[in-house]
Amino acid sequence: MCYNQDTAEGDNVNLATRLPREFYARDTLTVARDLLGKRLVRLDEGMRIAGCITEVEAYIGEDDRASHARPGLTERNAPMYGPPGYTYVYLIYGVHHCLNVVTEREGFPAAILIRALEPLEGLAIIQERRKLRHPSPALTCGPGRVCAALNIDRSLNACDLCAPDTALWIEDAMPVLETQIARSPRIGVRGDQAALEARWRFYIRDSTWLSGARAFNRRWAT
Repeated sequence: MCYNQDTAEGDNVNLATRLPREFYARDTLTVARDLLGKRLVRLDEGMRIAGCITEVEAYIGEDDRASHARPGLTERNAPMYGPPGYTYVYLIYGVHHCLNVVTEREGFPAAILIRALEPLEGLAIIQERRKLRHPSPALTCGPGRVCAALNIDRSLNACDLCAPDTALWIEDAMPVLETQIARSPRIGVRGDQAALEARWRFYIRDSTWLSGARAFNRRWAT
């Protein structure tokens, strides 16, 4: 696979590098940790736009009071109950889209929010979309920014990340060392004390491509 980082033009990725459904069909916290360092890829009008996943948050079951699944199955959250390896994309504040990856067995609502990326391919396109002239964490740090940069919206809700003809998928990469991974409570969630305190946010410790405040990230990285 070769590509031009500025234009993101190139051939489609070798299917062998895509994460298989078995990757997602596991314990959600395990999948969340293992997603760090993987490459999220969007194929948009024949161009690859991609980034290294640097930060995620897990939402698990109807008992998780911070999860969209807390009221039970609804039309909106139905993808969370679906097969693993699908997306759950929703809109917040009527403005920002958020991308989640569905995990565990079908019928059990669990998903992982992609909170931040380090751009790797299609940087010029990302900068144009985000109206920023210079590379900085403001490009892709925050779930809404990730979706804006990769042109992800509700049209990609319930998208099969493992389908051969999908426009959105995740590729394998070298594992991130355990010493480079930090955990913290999730950012900006509401719910009971258990939801507020659950350390279900995973991030690459030394990355500058994170959505949390630096002081918050440093506190939990120690």
